[in-house]
Order: sequence, then C-alpha cells, then structure tokens
Amino acid sequence: MRKLFQYMGMYWKTVLVVFLILIVQAYCDLSLPAYTSDIVNVGIQQGGISEPVPKAISREGMERIQIFLPDPKDREKIMDAYEEDSSAYDKEAFILKDSILKEVKEGGETYDELSEIMSMPMMLIQAFTSGSDTTEKIQEQLMAGLPAEMLPQEGDLFDILKMLPAEQVEQLIEQIRGQMEDLPETILEQAAVSYVKTAYQELGMDLDQLQLGYLTKTGAKMIGLAFLGMLSSVLVGLLASRVGAASGRDLRGKVFRKVVGFSSNEFDQFSTASLITRSTNDIQQIQMLMVMLLRMVLYAPILAAGGIYQVFRTNVSMSWIIGLAVLLIGLVILLLFTVAMPKFKIMQKLVDRLNLVTREILTGLSVIRAFSTEKHEEKRFDAANQDLTRTNLFVNRAMTFMMPMMMIIMNGVSVLIIWTGAHGIHDGQMQVGDMMAFIQYTMQIIMSFLMLCMISIMLPRAAVAAERVDEVLTSETLICDPKEPERIPEKTEGVLYFDHVSFRYPGADEDVLHDITFKAKPGETTAIIGSTGSGKSTLVNLIPRFYDVTEGAITLDGIDIRELRQHDLREKLGYVPQKGVLFSGTIGSNIMFGNPQGSDREMQEAAEIAQAMEFIDTKPDRFESPISQGGSNVSGGQKQRLSIARAVAKHPDVFIFDDSFSALDYKTDVTLRKALKEKTENSTVLIVAQRISTILHAEQIIVLDDGEVAGIGTHRELLRDCEVYRQIAESQLSEQELAETGIYTGKGEAAHE
Repeated sequence: MRKLFQYMGMYWKTVLVVFLILIVQAYCDLSLPAYTSDIVNVGIQQGGISEPVPKAISREGMERIQIFLPDPKDREKIMDAYEEDSSAYDKEAFILKDSILKEVKEGGETYDELSEIMSMPMMLIQAFTSGSDTTEKIQEQLMAGLPAEMLPQEGDLFDILKMLPAEQVEQLIEQIRGQMEDLPETILEQAAVSYVKTAYQELGMDLDQLQLGYLTKTGAKMIGLAFLGMLSSVLVGLLASRVGAASGRDLRGKVFRKVVGFSSNEFDQFSTASLITRSTNDIQQIQMLMVMLLRMVLYAPILAAGGIYQVFRTNVSMSWIIGLAVLLIGLVILLLFTVAMPKFKIMQKLVDRLNLVTREILTGLSVIRAFSTEKHEEKRFDAANQDLTRTNLFVNRAMTFMMPMMMIIMNGVSVLIIWTGAHGIHDGQMQVGDMMAFIQYTMQIIMSFLMLCMISIMLPRAAVAAERVDEVLTSETLICDPKEPERIPEKTEGVLYFDHVSFRYPGADEDVLHDITFKAKPGETTAIIGSTGSGKSTLVNLIPRFYDVTEGAITLDGIDIRELRQHDLREKLGYVPQKGVLFSGTIGSNIMFGNPQGSDREMQEAAEIAQAMEFIDTKPDRFESPISQGGSNVSGGQKQRLSIARAVAKHPDVFIFDDSFSALDYKTDVTLRKALKEKTENSTVLIVAQRISTILHAEQIIVLDDGEVAGIGTHRELLRDCEVYRQIAESQLSEQELAETGIYTGKGEAAHE
C-alpha cells in the first residue's frame, strides 16, 4: 500500500487539486439532503414560512402577544424591534425593522432573542384560537371568576385576559408554562411558524405565492448544487484518469529502462514471462487502482466525515445507528481481507506461470508438432489455466459475498431509522423532513464505506502488483558504470587483452572460466574453439560486460573495460550472437540497427560482405522487405547473414562472432569469411566456432577445455602440440586434410618439426 501512495506522490499537485474538488463535490452532495428536508418541512408542511418571528403582524396580533408578556422589558424589546405601518397591508400592522431583518441572514443575537421571547406567546395564542376543548375549559374557568357585569357580550378569551389583573394573568401564564416544560423544542417552533402563517393570512398576504416562491428558490439551489456536483465529478474523473495514465506510462518507462540496463544475472533472476507480466498486467492493476483511489477512496472519508457532521446536526439521538452500521461494515471488510488477501498474492504468481507456459508453447510450436506432444502441452496449459481459474473463482466468490451483506446492512439501517424516526415524529422530537435527511446522510455514510469495500476487491491485488514492480525497480544491477569513467580515444587500436581472467556465475560454487590469458590484436583473427560447455560463449560475453569477471581483468587498449561506460565500450564492439536476433521492421532497418545514420551504400556493402544480397535481390522490395517479429519469415541462415551484416554496417573496432557461421553452408561460409577478412583488416576479430574449417586460417586459435586454456596457437601448431585440438580436428577433418598440414602422420600422432 505504501508503494501505491509513493507512486501517486509523484503527481502530488494534481492530487491536491483533486482533493479540493472532492471537497466541493462532497459539499454539494451533503447539502442536497438538507434542502430536501427544508422542502418537506418548510415548503410543504409550513407553507414556505421558515422564520419563527413574523416579519409583519397586525395591531390586534401585537396586542395579543403583549398580553402573554408580563415582563415589561420583554414588551419593550419587541416594540423596539417593530415599527408601525398603515399602508403596506389591509390592516394597520407592525413591520420588523430592516436592521432586524438583516440579522435573520446573519444569525444575529437580537433576532434569536426575539424568537425566544415570542415563541411561547405565539404558541399560546395559536392554542387559544384553535377552539379546542382545553381552551374552552380555560375560558369557562376565567369567566366564572369574573362578576357578571364585567363579562363582555361577544368577547373572546383574549378580551377576558385583558380585563384580568396583571398578577392573575402572570400566574396563569406560569401555570401554563409549567405544563409545557416537557414539550420538545420542535413543537414550539412548529406552533410559532403556524402562528406566523396565521398572522400573514390575517394581513391579507398571498400564502400560496409565498409557498411557491420558497419552493422555487430552494429547488433552484438544489439544481445548482447538483450541477456543480456533476461538474466536480467530471473534473475529478478527468484528472484521476490523467494521473492513472501518466503513472502507468512513467512506471512502464522506468521498468523498461531498468530492464534494458539489466545484466544477464538479473535476467536469470526474473524470467521473461514474469517481466512481461510486471510491465503490463501489474502496472495496469496499479493504474486502475490509482484512478479508483482518487475518485472513490479519497472521496469516501470526506463524504463520511461530512455525513457524520450533518447527522449530528440533524438528530443526535439516532447517531448510534451510524455507529452500528459502521461496525458491521468494518467486520465484513476485515473478514474479506483476511480471506482474500493471501489468494491475491498467489494469483499474480499463477498469472506468471500461465504466461510462461503459453510463451513456451507458442515459441516451440514447431517442435511440439514434430514430436506429436500436443496432448501433453494441452494438459500442461490446462493445469496452469485451471489453477488460475480456481483461485480467481475463490476470490470472486468471496467478494460477491460483500454486496448482499452490504445491501442487508443498508436496508436494515433504513428500516431501523424509519422505525426510530416514526416514534420521534409521533413524540414531536423531529419532523418528517429531518427523518428523510437522516436517512440520506446515513446512506451517504454507508456508501462511503461501500466505496472502500469495492476498492478492497482491487487493493490487495494492486498492492501485490506494486510490490512486484518495485522488486524490478529496486533490484541492484551488478553491471554498473563507474562514477568517474575513463574516456576511450576517438581513434583506438582495438587491442583486447585477457589478463588472468576467471569467472563464475553469481551463486555458483565453481569457476566456469579459470585463469584465461591471451591478447587479440587488430588485423588478426582470434578463434575460440572447444567442446560443448567448455565456456566459449561465456568468455566472449565478458567482453561487452554482459557479465563481469570474477578475477583478473579485460582491457581494451590498456584500459580496464570496467572503468569504461558501458555505452562507450559497446560502441566499439560489433557483436553477433550465437542465436540470430532480428527485430520487426525491414531488412534495411535491421542491417542499419547499429548505425541508423549510415548511407544506403554502407547498407549494401554490409549486405554484400555478409552474402545476404543473394536472397535480398530475390525479394520485390529488396531492402524494404518486411521482417516479422523475431525474424520468423526468414530462414536460419538468412537470419545469421543479416546479423553479420548488422555488425559490419556498424564499423566497429572489435568484431565478436559467437558461433555465427553455424547455419551457413560451406561455400557461403568460405566466401563470407574471405569478404570479411578484407573488411576487417584493421579490426580485431574474435570468432567462436564449432567447426575447424571456419577457423583454419585464424592467426590465433584458443582451445578451451572445461573452462581452462588447453592451447593457444595456429592450426598447425595446435595440431602438433594440443591433444584436445587434435581430437577435435580428427573428429571433423579427413585424413587427407590433416595430412596437408605436413605435421600430421596418423591417428593420434603428429610429426615433430
């Protein structure tokens, strides 16, 4: 997981922008339930009236409120907040001052104080005007306490209260207050709003227009927030995709550059199939997860924190439901991680195995058909495929368990909220809109955890993939350039000297090459011959530093090749591998691979020396003829000749031919070596060969036997002095060819000069 965030950290500026946009998106998403609640509570139930203090009230209404305010200070505060107006409405009215109206938006203390003072009187007035049995009973009790001559003919309860002494009214109000102490604040608010609605209706205000205006205004805000949230989501998706694509691009580039710099030892540690999987499948997993991390994982905690904050603002009494839901979700995630995480590690190894088997079968298809082992290979592929399929099925089945569990939790929580909320609405503790908002906030919180659960499907596999990619990026390359490299002169002689060189493969117990000493000079051909496994190819692989020597040193014009930059060293070498390797493109692009700026004349000259013109001229497009991947559309001999032409076209100081003439017939071999001799008269030439006929005329032949030098000399000298060479010669040359040397007298014998 740390590696994933480390890769993402390379784009921290974009990630910061995404984070800020996600905050905007979360604000939009979290604001919508509150507006939904307002539409239900205020827009529908309260007729669009949200303020608990009337902006305008008739003179009669003000007088009634004054009745239930025995404290003169409270009366004074109310009268200071209103001013008289006789023209704005059908009746004489008191209008809330502009300074107080301004406080409504800013949440000023004066407005809140007015609401606290007027809420109880407005509720009492609303209750007394409702005509309920309770108010009629109170009115009868008050009338019974007054003399008959004082009773108004057609008066109501408020007229009676005006006639009572102030002490009696205050006592009555205190008695009523005591009975209403246990009432929830929501009932007081609703009663106050209900009174405001009645007060507006009494003044002749259009309540339908008021309600429509509120609904329109609130709906417009919701549409604006929804549009802003959609825009934020689109921007986050765009930026997350760019970060994911860029990270995938950069990681593939880093892995490729690292792999290109690998020595043969690193290729022995990482199989080709594994490197391909790490460069494609593993990086794709990381790329996909980065997009999901930015779009969902980064958004989930923001949404959850905002949702919890809104829940506590809406209704604290039901917050325990959130805790229960989070606990259940956490248990599900923990269970899935415990079960599935080990399988994800196994899965990537099984993908490697499947790629390896597939690659082996496809590259060796001709051999498989020749030996009729199709059934065996089908079984081998099926075994690898079935292992991966079984692991995939197990993981997917474990993850499919998540969705129904989450749905059960979500639906169960919804039912629990409705059940608890219904009791709260019945008891007057909350309104319908508040319950709806609570459900939406809870679903948003659960959805944020659900996002994390969905990521948990990808996270373990991507974490494993990140570790595998990091293994490649952090692997130590044994072959490195020196910190202060030596510089090769522009004009070099090309003298190659092996000074007591020994070599063993990393981790091996024995040396493959032991105490090799010889000098290869310009204008001479140095041939290396020996039995299979004697170390011929290993020896020439030390020159381009595919491996470094264990003991001793290899020098080029007196400079230790380990003191040179690899690029500078290899610029001086023309290497033809044992197995010809061609790249997809054309014949011309393959020949000029090491000298892309070369001319057509150089290309043709190289092809003529390598005896490749013979088949190039038969093709309609000649040098523009296509070469398939790996050179599959040319024969082995043609592939070798093009590989030789590629080395010749580079004009190197040192030619290295690692058994590069084995696929050529004798006639082509002789003609090619003759043309090559003329081209390389000023270059150092090393030839690894199996056939003595290829190296008969070499100025120096090195005979290897089990990693040691068995002899060094010319063909005649070795035939006379080297038993190993003589045995090889006897196995390949006829008695007549051996006798022509003048020193060979018979089987196993040589004349002494």
